[in-house]
Amino acid sequence: MSPTDSPAARLQALFEGHRLTPTQRRIAHSMVRRAADVPFLSSVELAELAGVSQPSVTRFAVALGFDGYPALRRHLREVAPAEQPAAETGAFNEYQQAVEAEIENLKHLAEALADPRPVQRAGRVLAASRPLPVLGLRAAAAQAHGFAYFAAKVHPDVRLLNEGGTMLQDRIDGAVRAGATALLCFALPRHPREVVDTLGYAREAGLTVVTVADSAFAPVAKVSDLLLPAAVGTGLAFDTACAPMLLGRVLLEAMCDDLPDAQARLEEFDARAAARGLFVE
Repeated sequence: MSPTDSPAARLQALFEGHRLTPTQRRIAHSMVRRAADVPFLSSVELAELAGVSQPSVTRFAVALGFDGYPALRRHLREVAPAEQPAAETGAFNEYQQAVEAEIENLKHLAEALADPRPVQRAGRVLAASRPLPVLGLRAAAAQAHGFAYFAAKVHPDVRLLNEGGTMLQDRIDGAVRAGATALLCFALPRHPREVVDTLGYAREAGLTVVTVADSAFAPVAKVSDLLLPAAVGTGLAFDTACAPMLLGRVLLEAMCDDLPDAQARLEEFDARAAARGLFVE
């Protein structure tokens, strides 16, 4: 089975083109993450998996054009059959299970990257923006900071926006006046309303919004021009974000491919770092 023909990919294709409510997006996201199991779950079990009510699952099925959840489940058994069952996880403790879940998230990311065109397109858009604002608030602040740190080594003007407040829109205005054409956003749950509002403002200001989010159905999807999904892990008290971090590095690589002087900048940095004794050998 090819990566683009996986159960998760077929589920994703089923949801695309539908205007889903936040609750329905949560159900869809849960289904994609458990694509192999979903065709055999009852509406009650799916509701428990997504953390929603059973009537919400029924309304979700109707929103997709089915008479009800049984019709949706029959369809899923035809178009998204289960893969080979995964290894039993009963022998894993809760910490190991969290790691195993992140490994699955990375596998899903690898499947998505089988088609590199969305990332390549995003890389071109970001490379062309001078300056390049990078937004990430609260849980996503670390992702934005990490991307901006490395991007600044190859991009001539990276502007990190990792603190909210009334100055945020002012800084976007300043970036636009300086010539910015795009904005990169990292958006992770729980999604701050301020991020959604800021992305809407950025688009109104003429910026192309590229977003790395935890799901194609995240609240920021409606205010993003290019959305690149990478799931977070939810097995611990606080979400883990290995896949979004790796996707950020992949996006950085794609951006470097469209910055002709990226390698020269890196070599210049290495030479200066050696002269200053910056790193311990």
